[in-house]
Formats: sequence, structure tokens, C-alpha cells
Amino acid sequence: MADFCGVWQTNCPIIGHVLILALDTSSPSGSVAVLRDDKTIGSVSTWTDEVYSARMFRHVDFLLKELSLRLDEFDLFAVAAGPGSFTGLRVGLAAVKGWAEVFQKPIAAISALEAVAVQSHSRVPLLVPVLDARRGQIYFGFYRRLDPPRLALEGQECVATPGEFAQALGERAASADFAIVTPDAALVREALSRLETSARPLAVIPVDEVLPILAPHVGRLGYWRALRGELADALTLDANYVRRSDAELHWKDPGGS
Repeated sequence: MADFCGVWQTNCPIIGHVLILALDTSSPSGSVAVLRDDKTIGSVSTWTDEVYSARMFRHVDFLLKELSLRLDEFDLFAVAAGPGSFTGLRVGLAAVKGWAEVFQKPIAAISALEAVAVQSHSRVPLLVPVLDARRGQIYFGFYRRLDPPRLALEGQECVATPGEFAQALGERAASADFAIVTPDAALVREALSRLETSARPLAVIPVDEVLPILAPHVGRLGYWRALRGELADALTLDANYVRRSDAELHWKDPGGS
């Protein structure tokens, strides 16, 4: 059982071992994982036509029964806070907020893009995680390697067309050594076909194809955040949508502003 400096606060690092329940509801291949410290002891993921948020609670129940655990035994809840499906993210965040409030436990909010980047085996200093944003768009960001296993986001995570993504890569091609990390190599290849630069031939831009099952990596990142005291609670947890929802895009101010 972990101790968060006696009485838990959002800036208080953990002391001792920690049991973590991690969720990723950001994509159709969402997942649930249980970790002790940074070691995964169980995970569940399925890919069907049913949206993941609809089957998440069944997976949680199954996994807890398999491991003979109860929700009140967890020290930390880790969740993919985005970017990703609006509905999926809302369901995952609402579940974690509820558990954190009931059991008075902290939350680690993790970027789905960082959970992709951390899987890379490349030794280059800059990683570019990529996810399918649907509607012909791409989520991506630039993550700088620090002291292992830490990553630091440079700038902001973005949503862009394949052409805009290729342009962003082209702007760094001459001055940065980077690798693209993604569970969807075909998506990246299509975007790279739009990149024209004599300074960096396409063939030398490495692409690491990783698994789309993110919950174990969300949990690992959550553990490392907890060691540094970089945690949230039910009130401060928020989604990182990157782009606005349809409701926001189509909403019209009745005052005309």
C-alpha cells in the first residue's frame, strides 16, 4: 500500500509500493490494465464493432475477478486523458473521477500520444507519436527524451491534415534527429508521401510501429508521475481533446458574438 506523505495531496509523491488501475478509452481498441508499480500484472483489450466505452466496465469487472482485487484496494487510477474519441474519453474520465472521489485516491492523467511514444525502442532524442484522429486528420506531438524513462512535450499536441503533418515534419527534417512512433504505419506512410525535402530523404525517417493497447503504458507513465507527485484529483482532472467537439463547432452564440 502506498503512502502519499500521510494525507494525499496533488503535489505529494508516493512512498512505497503502489497498485494501479489504468484505463484507455480514447480509441476503438481501448484497454484496461492493472499494475504493481510499473509492472503490468494483467490487462484486457478487445477490438469489435462495439465502442470500447460500452464494454469497459465488463473488462474492469473481469480483470478484478481474475486478479482477486477490489476497486478500494487501488492506490492510484491512471487514465488516458486524450486526445481521442470525445465519447470514449468522457466515459473513461467520468469512471476514474467517480472512483477517485469515492475511495479518496489520486489520478494520473496521461496523454494517449505519450503512451504511444514511450513504447519506442528508437534511440533518437526526439519522438513523434502519431494517432488516427479520423475525418482525414492526424494527432501528433513532439516528445523530447530526458533522463530515461522521462519524456517532455515540446510545444503542444496537434491535430492536422496529413499534408500539414508532413509540413511540420519537413520544418524539423534538416535540424532534428527524430523517429515517428505509431500503431498505424499505413497512416504515416500516406502522410510521408506528401513530404518533399532534399534535406531529409523519406527513407531515413524511422517509423516504429507499436501496439495500440495503451492501458499498460498509461499505467507505467502514471506510476512515474506519482513518484514525482504530478497527480490530479476528481475536481482537477480534465480531458485533452486537442480539437473542439462537434457541439462546440456547431454552437452559435445567440447574442451573435
